[in-house]
Amino acid sequence: MSRLNAADRSYDIVLFGATGFVGELTAAHLAAHAPHGLRWAIAGRNEEKLLRLRDRLTGATDGAAGVGVLVADVSDPASLRELAGHARVVATTVGPYVQYGDALVAACADAGTDCIDLTGEPEFVDLTYVRHDARARETGARLVHACGFDSVPHDLGVYFTVRQLPEGVPLTVDGFVSVDAAFSGGTFASALGQLARGRQLRAAALERRRHEPRPAGRRAVAPTGAPRFAGEVGAWALPLPTVDAQVVRRSARALDRYGPDFRYRHYAAVRRLPVAVGGVAAVGALVAAAQVPAVRRRLSERLAPGEGPSAEKRARSWFSVRFVGEGGGRRVCTEVSGGDPGYDETAKMFAEAALCLAVDDLPPTAGQVTTAVAMGDALTARLRAAGIRFRVAAIR
Repeated sequence: MSRLNAADRSYDIVLFGATGFVGELTAAHLAAHAPHGLRWAIAGRNEEKLLRLRDRLTGATDGAAGVGVLVADVSDPASLRELAGHARVVATTVGPYVQYGDALVAACADAGTDCIDLTGEPEFVDLTYVRHDARARETGARLVHACGFDSVPHDLGVYFTVRQLPEGVPLTVDGFVSVDAAFSGGTFASALGQLARGRQLRAAALERRRHEPRPAGRRAVAPTGAPRFAGEVGAWALPLPTVDAQVVRRSARALDRYGPDFRYRHYAAVRRLPVAVGGVAAVGALVAAAQVPAVRRRLSERLAPGEGPSAEKRARSWFSVRFVGEGGGRRVCTEVSGGDPGYDETAKMFAEAALCLAVDDLPPTAGQVTTAVAMGDALTARLRAAGIRFRVAAIR
């Protein structure tokens, strides 16, 4: 693998979409936690907004001194190629990614620049694999999608759980997600878009299966579980058909540590049965509404991308993902938990992933890889130091 001229780039990290809601939170985390000597910049299409953000960051912390400003637009591929050429790592918050993300991934793959994003869109992840994985492997670029609440706690949580279990044996892990929080306008817009693109989503998944090799002599699957009462966590378990389980499956296929036969199931944990039933009905209604363009636009307008709740509301929010893993005669229960998942903790995960790629000693990888494959132990350690809890609750 060749890193091209990465050592000669102007910046170690460029944050693209820095003036959006999560972008500003990410920039603030970088300003507060960037190691001495890190060269980083904020980027977007509006130079005036970027300069105002830099002034606010500089006033808040000494870590923002010398932050660069780059102007680029997703509608201008030449500006994206220039941006990728300046950076060792590009972190982009500009979504929905299936609409706005491909040209930047292409530019990073060509330039040998690492690229991370916050996507929860399986269609986008599959399309970029088909289009750009091979080129990224040639240039040494690491393309790491889903570096926020989608899907860091789930991917690294399963990785953490597997490491508590015996090696070389079949393993099963179930994940149970509990959340009390509001989610971002960008996440909501992406979800609505995906619900309206079922045919395209299935086509992208099929095209990826045609191109992606399977691990030889091993199996890793993530089937959709059935709704059930999960006594191991004392809650109703409702299957979550999100990108998270797909990311976990890809980590398991890439890493021998997950054993010769691995299975993961992903659930929402709901304490009360009426709430569980109401949640299923609400999701069904949202799926139906997303098929009608006028209704979809009206719903999107209620929580526009770039908007978010107050700091006080975010301070009351939390998430917990509990995992139950079994294999080789051992059973382990673990938990990953933290504060507001949709904004504060997502910005923390995203910023720390960028720092991890930029400065940590990591295993050699390239192409489209997951957080567990590219950064497993190093990013877990970073997140623990940043206040996100990884703990072993019980081992039998």
